[in-house]
Amino acid sequence: MLRLPQTGSRAFEVAIYNQDVRALVKANRSHSYFDDQWADVKLRDVIARDEGEARALIAQKYPPEDGFVIKGMYPSPL
Repeated sequence: MLRLPQTGSRAFEVAIYNQDVRALVKANRSHSYFDDQWADVKLRDVIARDEGEARALIAQKYPPEDGFVIKGMYPSPL
């Protein structure tokens, strides 16, 4: 989970995958750095004030320029 809960914060569940890894796996190849499992959607929990902050936190840890794509963001059941 990214960040500890604070007053006024909410939990978000983020569905994310890596488009570069996905393309390589489809071509029966592997990424030089990221594991093949990143071709599939992974769920990550984030604590943030709002969806915008949650997206910013995810982008810090999983940068779009490295091929990461947010497929969806939902209120977390935490």
